[in-house]
Amino acid sequence: MAKNLVIVESPAKAKTIEGYLGKDFIVKSSFGHVRDLPTKGDKVIDVDNDFTPTYVVSADKTQVISELKKLAKSCEEVWLATDDDREGEAISWHLKEALNLKDNTKRIVFREITKSAILKAIEQPRAIDMDLVNAQQARRIMDRLIGFELSPVLWSKVQKGLSAGRVQSVAVRLIVEREKEIEQHASIATFKVSALFDLPGKKVLKAELAKNFAKEGDALEFLKKCVGATFSIKSLETKPAKKTPAPPFTTSTLQQEASRKLGYAVATTMSIAQKLYESGRISYMRTDSTMLSQEARDKAKAAIESNYGEKFHHARQFKTKSDSAQEAHEAIRPTDFGMSTLSGDSRERKLYELIWKRSIASQMSDALLERTTAQIEISTTTEVLVAQGEVIAFEGFLKAYLEGKDDEDEDENKDMLPPLSVGQVLQLDELKAQERFSRAAPRYTEASLVKALEEKGIGRPSTYAPTISTIIKRAYVEKEDRAGKERTYQTWTLKDDEIAGVKATEIVGAEKSKLFPTHIGTLVTDFLVENFQEVVDYTFTAEMENEFDHIAQGKLPWVKLMKDFYGSFHKTIEDSKSIARSSVGGGRELGVDPETGKKISVRLGKFGPFVQLGESGEEDKPVFANLAKHHSIATLSLEDAIALLARPKLPREIGILDDKPVVIGAGKLGPYIKYDGKFTSLPEPNDPFTIELDQAVLVMQAALKAAESAGLGYFEDQLIETGKGRFGPYVKHNGKYISLGKTDNLTSLTQERAIELILAKRNAEANKMIKEFPENAAIKVVNGMYGPYIQIGKRNVKIPKDQDPASLTLEDCIALGDAAPAPKKTTRKK
Repeated sequence: MAKNLVIVESPAKAKTIEGYLGKDFIVKSSFGHVRDLPTKGDKVIDVDNDFTPTYVVSADKTQVISELKKLAKSCEEVWLATDDDREGEAISWHLKEALNLKDNTKRIVFREITKSAILKAIEQPRAIDMDLVNAQQARRIMDRLIGFELSPVLWSKVQKGLSAGRVQSVAVRLIVEREKEIEQHASIATFKVSALFDLPGKKVLKAELAKNFAKEGDALEFLKKCVGATFSIKSLETKPAKKTPAPPFTTSTLQQEASRKLGYAVATTMSIAQKLYESGRISYMRTDSTMLSQEARDKAKAAIESNYGEKFHHARQFKTKSDSAQEAHEAIRPTDFGMSTLSGDSRERKLYELIWKRSIASQMSDALLERTTAQIEISTTTEVLVAQGEVIAFEGFLKAYLEGKDDEDEDENKDMLPPLSVGQVLQLDELKAQERFSRAAPRYTEASLVKALEEKGIGRPSTYAPTISTIIKRAYVEKEDRAGKERTYQTWTLKDDEIAGVKATEIVGAEKSKLFPTHIGTLVTDFLVENFQEVVDYTFTAEMENEFDHIAQGKLPWVKLMKDFYGSFHKTIEDSKSIARSSVGGGRELGVDPETGKKISVRLGKFGPFVQLGESGEEDKPVFANLAKHHSIATLSLEDAIALLARPKLPREIGILDDKPVVIGAGKLGPYIKYDGKFTSLPEPNDPFTIELDQAVLVMQAALKAAESAGLGYFEDQLIETGKGRFGPYVKHNGKYISLGKTDNLTSLTQERAIELILAKRNAEANKMIKEFPENAAIKVVNGMYGPYIQIGKRNVKIPKDQDPASLTLEDCIALGDAAPAPKKTTRKK
């Protein structure tokens, strides 16, 4: 038996680390947290006794703890090697308590899983940092108290099954307020003037007027003045400029950039980064520091000089903006700068290359530019047209990487201007005044929401991904694509001294992977803002994060923070008992129906908001109609409600096609077309209550064409389709639906990955083995109807979600079998 037991959180991490340590060390996993606050009980948190928490070993960790206890007793030394952050420190403390280890048990930390980092950590053990543990405890206990006491208020005043949280409710508020801002935005039209000039050598010069015209008449008058005018270069100004690289990735900037450049959801990015960290490829992925160690900068320098040359290197140390960032920690970076790419999984490779490029670029020279501005005078007016362009004199860091932008219209790389001279007369091709419209602030993507939370100081690197996952899972927010709407705009063009006007249409407001608040999300937010302002206040939530930091730094006792918070919070909970439910989503009377004389109200029901005509006590049963997506309980008018009640009922048959009915219906995921046993989503702006057969046929044809051109193509002569269903995103092949894995998303799904999922589903249905162990070993890994499991003789052991069944070794299976709860004994009733 080994002399030393090292305990980490994940089996993948354990496997990597054990390879670096000698035969005197055995490395085991706790499979994450081992203790937590129980979900039920009166004294889970004893608020009258300094908020003393009661922790219990999680039901699925009893065997893990039992096995670790045996190993700890048989080893001379135990090393707690969980992650180097508050959560990791808390796991180490819970392990110490659950395993009855000594107070001086050795705690080791490292920010990358490399042999040198592990051996260095072994040489520099420390004790468990109780300040970090208490910071995590304070956060956990506060969040539990808010959830325990506030959620029942929502059940009684709004709707059963709802929940509230210190960070999640603030995140939903951001999305709700952005949606209201968009709804209230009144678009203002202006006319933007642009010009094209023909130059020798078939070159074209583009220029714009520095201002927009507020009125169409003014724009037209300007064009009239330009009829027969002479256009010439009034001035040329060239200035040197430079661009500086962005700092290395923090957790939030990695999430934002992976979303912009790779299309990854925040949770997907963190899952892939976790795998890269545990396999020793990158440093720890939860950090708000932009610092690089001297060793990392030296390695980056060697890689830059090798790949690009000496002149491309420029040493930098970025200062972290966040006051709470731990400067001893590093930014996310490769552990080996000499490795610019990886083999194997394509998603891991893409994310690794993004991290490598960003880290390398941060230590490269500035890009040197020349920016030229040309002013073009018009002989018949004092207005001046401006043409701008830039040329790269020295690429510098742009040779490796350029940071993405959230604003799609932001032009980072201006066109290079053709050769020009002062006084040069220009030949006008056309001068155009085009109607443009002001835009509301954009809806949040996952990445831009993370950015907003970070800027407001809400949450920390470890909380962004779970917060977003929680608000989507609880149906306060929807992440989806939405079709745009058609809009007409006016253009006036001066060409060959003739002015002509034309009206055209454009599609505006199309959304891709944006976050939309649901009706219930909006209602809960309005209720919390009105009655529990402190809980959803941006400043309060940010200040609370700072208080947790002060606890972690040993500057503030955690019990004092809890006492200061709980007094006023609990009083607000008690005061909320007087809130009338009828004032909160219980119903709002809109008026009387002019035809029947019955009351019309809008209410919130189990399946969402609806309009009700009549009351339940009347002779005739009430009539109901669901609200459309763009309606709101708070703003719905009587006229809107009457129109909703007048719509035909769904499902409705709209015609016959090839002797088969075409039916329009509505489900949890929105309206659909049902034909020949197949369902096609009915996208906006199609109205399920008015659409006719010919338009429905076009929608079905467009859906089939879109599926064919989605890049997934055919497999075994059958089209691979994708979509979102009741249980999440899926791949459809040969009539069968296959749910995507946790780290998959429709945006970045490839044909190769889709085929993997199809084959895995096929194997599962056939109950085929994923992996078979050495001959005579009575252990198999099987993919069953309810997921993968280990078959040990006649006993089945479920494989944890964070485990890859295909990579399990015989030793892993034995360990999981030992850690699993013993099967319950059953007795037959006589």
